[in-house]
Amino acid sequence: MAFDFDYFSPTKVVFGRGAEKRIGELIREFGGSRVLIHYGGKSAVKSGLIDRIKEALDKDGIGHAELGGVVPNPRLSLVYEGINLCREKNIDFILAVGGGSVIDSSKAIGYGLANEGDVWDLFRHVKEAEGCCPVGVVLTIAAAGSETSDSCVITKEDENRKRAYGSNLSRPKFAVMNPELTMTLPDYQTQAGCADIMMHTMERYFTSGGNMELTDAISEGLLRVVMKNAEILHNDPMNYDARAEIMWAGSLSHNTLTGCGNDGGDFSSHMMEHEMGGMFDVTHGAGLTAIWPSWARYCMDSCLERFVKFAQNVMGVSEIGSDRETAEQGIRRMEEFYHRIGMPVNMTELGIAPTDEQIQVMAEETIKAAGGSQGSAKVLNTEDIIKIYHMAK
Repeated sequence: MAFDFDYFSPTKVVFGRGAEKRIGELIREFGGSRVLIHYGGKSAVKSGLIDRIKEALDKDGIGHAELGGVVPNPRLSLVYEGINLCREKNIDFILAVGGGSVIDSSKAIGYGLANEGDVWDLFRHVKEAEGCCPVGVVLTIAAAGSETSDSCVITKEDENRKRAYGSNLSRPKFAVMNPELTMTLPDYQTQAGCADIMMHTMERYFTSGGNMELTDAISEGLLRVVMKNAEILHNDPMNYDARAEIMWAGSLSHNTLTGCGNDGGDFSSHMMEHEMGGMFDVTHGAGLTAIWPSWARYCMDSCLERFVKFAQNVMGVSEIGSDRETAEQGIRRMEEFYHRIGMPVNMTELGIAPTDEQIQVMAEETIKAAGGSQGSAKVLNTEDIIKIYHMAK
């Protein structure tokens, strides 16, 4: 039985070669007059992208300031710096040039500008946002889907806490998506992005609640397409068509489309990885692949029908056996796929070795961040999460 749902995806997508040339007209369309250009490291500058964007803004008479320095697992301290800079420069629009970390940092700055008090209170879930300064995106990494999503994840580095906040107020006004801008990415980052895209879809797929056949078909097709093109890019990183497929999949995976008609999804793997990322600063997509096989095996019996369907329709399992054997084979094939694209399937391969005490802390923080027991495929408490972490070692 399908659940009732609301679907809201207001972001204007401008997709294709040279799409970034339209930045000025897009910002004008959505009311911007003075822009913060927010970006990450040296690559956006070295490639000339930041200069091209500034030239486009100058051509349209749009004032701008800039703030670089966003890192993976974006830091709260830079968010605070961005809020102060925007106030000083009278910024009324934020342009994120980068991937999920840059977009999330931009959303957090937008929240800070539009709401009284400490923006971290939103991520602590002690208050709700009443507004967000408008955000636009020039996407350079296909991964998080933040360019069309309502979600935002920030790390408070002095406490090693990584927390998420979601509100439709922060959905970007537009997303400029030129697959050519992703071609300079190292393969590891490309594949970690593919893993994140897949996980956004899988965590909406593996539920014990209702589902819709059409939504399932969209999810299964998206997963197959990402897997196919991830392997193409592993061997041919300059393949435009493969880059385009992955980039569009990233947006569709996290704009809530693949969750229509279910109970909201199961984001336990994401929340467990958030604690790993906060404590060990690991690459997000790689952290997800390191935890997912253990989560899957732990939860499989509570959601067996979904795991069987996944094995057959996504992983191509056709061998005749019990439902449990079929489900297990699907998980094994996913592990084999992760290895083919250079992703880890456990913490040892990820390069971390948490102690029992660290696992206890991560499990407790996962439950705290969730506000209680977490999960749909299987409802997990602290002891369950501890067991999954140990399985993943």
